[in-house]
Amino acid sequence: MMRRTYRAATALTATALALSLAACGQNAEGGSKEKKSAGNGTIGIAMPTKSSERWIADGDNMVEQFEKLGYKTDLQYGEDDVDQQVSQIENMITKGVDVLVVAAIDGRALGDVLRQAADQGVKVISYDRLILGTPNVDYYASFDNEKVGVLQATYIIDKLGLKDGGEKGPFNIELFAGSPDDNNTGYFFQGAWKTLKPYIDSRQVVVRSGQTKLDQVTTLRWDGGTAQKRMDDLLTKAYGSEDVDAVLSPYDGISIGILSALKSDGYGTAAKPYPVVTGQDAEVASVKSIIAGQQTQTVYKDTRALAKQAVQMADAVLNDKKPEVNDTKTYDNEKKVVPAFLLDPVSVDKSNYRSVLVDSGYIKASDL
Repeated sequence: MMRRTYRAATALTATALALSLAACGQNAEGGSKEKKSAGNGTIGIAMPTKSSERWIADGDNMVEQFEKLGYKTDLQYGEDDVDQQVSQIENMITKGVDVLVVAAIDGRALGDVLRQAADQGVKVISYDRLILGTPNVDYYASFDNEKVGVLQATYIIDKLGLKDGGEKGPFNIELFAGSPDDNNTGYFFQGAWKTLKPYIDSRQVVVRSGQTKLDQVTTLRWDGGTAQKRMDDLLTKAYGSEDVDAVLSPYDGISIGILSALKSDGYGTAAKPYPVVTGQDAEVASVKSIIAGQQTQTVYKDTRALAKQAVQMADAVLNDKKPEVNDTKTYDNEKKVVPAFLLDPVSVDKSNYRSVLVDSGYIKASDL
């Protein structure tokens, strides 16, 4: 009798265990993932490179904020090598991350690996750079990228005094854009071009090189050395006795390369001052350049706030909640419109860098 009771209890225990495992979504093949509760999961963070201080700050900010909520993190940098980033993401999926936050090196190169993520039930948040050509992107956290270009172009217009009335000019300008494989490049340039075009059409602003199309002005991998070589070439071929009055630069690293070319060509003296040179990301080297009177402007994007938004999105996803978004129409990645949360960028120059960057704690005064 006792033997029968023991067997019955054992059978009931086994049945209960099987039902429990089924309720957790597990099976013999290891199919769908167990649902993680708040602070009980791992977040894979794939960043593009350590060559830009802003990406280091993005990664560190997310790790800090995720770990405060109790999550584990796996932070990897692809060092601008697409294959390396794909391999890193594959390894994250294999190790069982619950959410991926990805700033893509090449927005079109992640379709296959993100299909693997979807097959494992891993949600994907596209970070700052929209991932293209795949339906397996759930949310997008970024800044208002078109507004970045508007701020840069508006700054040039204001510094050249084109809004002050009369027929000022013509002023010479050259245009630079970001990497052709970064979806943000088109938005930045679109915002800048639509702002500058009326003055170009009226010949108050002249692009002496004639290079005004996006595919003529991109800078692969946002590389400063590549920008420097192109600026050298422009100065040699399009400028003799004429001086360049402004350069639309989309990013601080590119701006530094442009300024190096300008300095080599004799700019930076009382007789031949630097032109207006814009930028983006408020990197320390460029803020110091602005203070020194070389680079003129940058667009500040608070990566702390962007990291916070991505963390909130991931936390909401893992708790069966809908993340907060404020744009459900703009960011079509060619397979779907990705729900997005956009933050506002801020124009910074010598007049306001201290109040915007230092007083907010984004940059230490001692670093400048």
